[in-house]
Amino acid sequence: MAVHVGELIVGRYELEELVGEGGMSTVYRAYDTVLERRVAIKILHEHFSRDPEYVERFRREARAIARLAHPNVVTVIDRGEWEGRQFIVFEHVAGENLKAVVVREGPLPVDRALSLACQIARALAFAHELGIVHRDVKPHNVLLDGTGTAKVTDFGIARALDADDGLTATGTVLGTGQYLSPEQANGERGDERSDQYSLGVVTFELLTGEVPYAGDNLMALALRHVKDPVPSVRALRPDVPERVDAVVKRAMAKRPQDRFRSMDELAGALESCLAEVLETKARGREEDTGVLAAPPPPPAAAAPRRAAPPAAPARAEPRHTQPTRPRRSGLRIAGVLLLAAVILVGNLLVLEIVFEDGLPGLPGLGGGDPVPVQIEAVSDLDPYGDNTEHPETVGEATDRDPATYWTTEQYRSFAKEGVGIVVDAGSRVALSRVVLVTDTPGFTALIAASNDPGEEFVDVAESREVGRRTTFEVDTRGESYRYYVVWITDLEGVAHLNEVRAFVSG
Repeated sequence: MAVHVGELIVGRYELEELVGEGGMSTVYRAYDTVLERRVAIKILHEHFSRDPEYVERFRREARAIARLAHPNVVTVIDRGEWEGRQFIVFEHVAGENLKAVVVREGPLPVDRALSLACQIARALAFAHELGIVHRDVKPHNVLLDGTGTAKVTDFGIARALDADDGLTATGTVLGTGQYLSPEQANGERGDERSDQYSLGVVTFELLTGEVPYAGDNLMALALRHVKDPVPSVRALRPDVPERVDAVVKRAMAKRPQDRFRSMDELAGALESCLAEVLETKARGREEDTGVLAAPPPPPAAAAPRRAAPPAAPARAEPRHTQPTRPRRSGLRIAGVLLLAAVILVGNLLVLEIVFEDGLPGLPGLGGGDPVPVQIEAVSDLDPYGDNTEHPETVGEATDRDPATYWTTEQYRSFAKEGVGIVVDAGSRVALSRVVLVTDTPGFTALIAASNDPGEEFVDVAESREVGRRTTFEVDTRGESYRYYVVWITDLEGVAHLNEVRAFVSG
């Protein structure tokens, strides 16, 4: 029987609008009358519902995605059967797919293209860790939500990496021709390296506005993927850095063994390229405004706008002093409350990040250059306000995704000593550099440090205005600290910390 808008599926999901139709299923926007929220529901076509093989493939999709609890994967909410038809219920992503964006906008800005590629790569790397390969990576299967975050969907031909059954046997070509890996085009079983190839094609398209190979039919496309050399991104778009072109070419290598060792490694390479592009972009802005030639001092208005810190009790003189910058009693934190928050958030955040400036197989940093330090954002800090400053987004400041961020409140008047976040280096270390990446430049910040988040923090980098990418030279005066705080001392509106990165001297 046909399914129509307005029907109530299993007495719960009211179909509101047809949003898409594929070869195996139809997708509707629906309203969950139990939890009172919008959802997306995918219903297997009736003739496929009578085919045990397709039913099993459909069920596999639900089982596969249900295991993928990741911010860049569309979440499965429910699965079931209704009047002989299989269905899956997903979170509703109120946005458009990436293919529609490219068709409308053409080549995307390099940093935006790389940011989206990074998000897709991280989603696929997470799936691969769970033994799941997508096998149909294409921009049509990437949705962008209202914030521009990429969410991978449609694991309809996903399979377990160690599966051995007839659903995707050798000789069967699954996937979409324009994004098909050479081994899949040859009828071989695709693995996680096949997803790498397809993501390479997607990245090529995001950067150039067109796919690397065109053909009149699937056979013609398959032959080109197998035999034609990998085209150069820079041949179509010379402003793309050579390093980015090299990463795309390696991901699209004809032989799987010539690609990256894993999707995680490819994600790291893309992230390294993105960091380099953002740094170059920020440097260009500074040169355009003359900042490099004549660095401005920190805004003089910052000091009078900040509330006077409470008087510190008498205490012994610290071992290391700096006459022009004494210890900041204003950064004393309510010890028990903050320490509890740090421990709680630290237990919840399981992702520890290392930013690599080097890239396997490509020129990297030489000896003596700053070495990345693994850090983790563990707590927000607002001792002069209501003791909370968006704690739910703290982890996004060190999540390796420049598209996400920790955010402050919206301030019309910043009449307080400051707000910030605490990062944990895991052990005591003397940082030499902290880099902040933000999409809301113009606020003022400094870096301070402590070995106990319940005690006083010591200034280790002077206050300065933050651009899109700003490096703070850190001077710990011979001390090593476990906790560092990014302390925002002046802002108008809202401040985002998209990424906080830390380094020690090489």
